[in-house]
Amino acid sequence: MIVQACINGARPASFHPALPLDPEAIARDAAASIAAGAAELHVNARGGDGQESLAPEAMDRTVAALRRACPGTLIGVSTGAWIERDDLRTLVAISGWRVLPDYASVNLSETAAPVVMESLRQRGIGIEAGLASIGDALRLASLDHGGRVLRVLIEISEQTLDEAFAVANGIEKVLQREGIQRSILLHGENATVWPFVQRAALRKFSTRVGLEDGKELPDGSVADGNAALVAAAVGIYRGV
Repeated sequence: MIVQACINGARPASFHPALPLDPEAIARDAAASIAAGAAELHVNARGGDGQESLAPEAMDRTVAALRRACPGTLIGVSTGAWIERDDLRTLVAISGWRVLPDYASVNLSETAAPVVMESLRQRGIGIEAGLASIGDALRLASLDHGGRVLRVLIEISEQTLDEAFAVANGIEKVLQREGIQRSILLHGENATVWPFVQRAALRKFSTRVGLEDGKELPDGSVADGNAALVAAAVGIYRGV
């Protein structure tokens, strides 16, 4: 079980004053998150305009800065279709990366997911298979039963807790029924961040926290930044 720090995501600069956007800020924030107890990192590289980017210039600078600041730490990135808004541009970007992350998240809900996964495999990059619905879990089973992914990422966007738990339960049942035996990282977002941290800890799954998923601490106050969010999650795991 680990706590992964997801330190920026697609959030705009206005979301939080400590949101890290450029490679140096991302690296500093990542080092602080590791010091607070995070075992791995999930980052969204940004271009010179502050927008998310998979372009080699942005990705290489970001991953290189993280390697310097957090030696030995596994680094993951997003490949979300919304970043480049074009499947071919996404694939071209991945083929051009020179400083490689350890793994990348691929959303099984996206049309090009199988092709993106194969592109990553060809480059020796691990895959987090992102499942946000029962349909996503069934799709993963139809591909290769998850046999070639690093882990399964169960990520729930529903904001009503009963609905969110129902979706998570459904995904877990599909994984069990289909015999998909990969490590699981479970997380919510915004209103469901902390209920899912607790759920993950109780089920002995990994989890993630950070400004990508939400800025509030368990008591509802706004965190100073990612390190505080990570420390709170680590505290929950230790308590469980």
